[in-house]
Amino acid sequence: MTTPEFVKHFAEALEIEDYSNLDTTTRFRTLEEWDSLAYLSVIAMIDEEYDCQIETADFKKLDTIGDIINHISSK
Repeated sequence: MTTPEFVKHFAEALEIEDYSNLDTTTRFRTLEEWDSLAYLSVIAMIDEEYDCQIETADFKKLDTIGDIINHISSK
């Protein structure tokens, strides 16, 4: 998995057309598009694209897109 690839998938899950401002330091919970449906979309995307399941308790500890990438990479 590459960072640009993940950011693209992340943006698609949130239906963000211009994701040029997203990177590993982006605090995803502060994004205008972030809500409970976005959470479910991201969880589903991670499962489908990266064959990784993140428990709710673990996801709550993640703050940035980089945190998500690191969590997936550690699995």
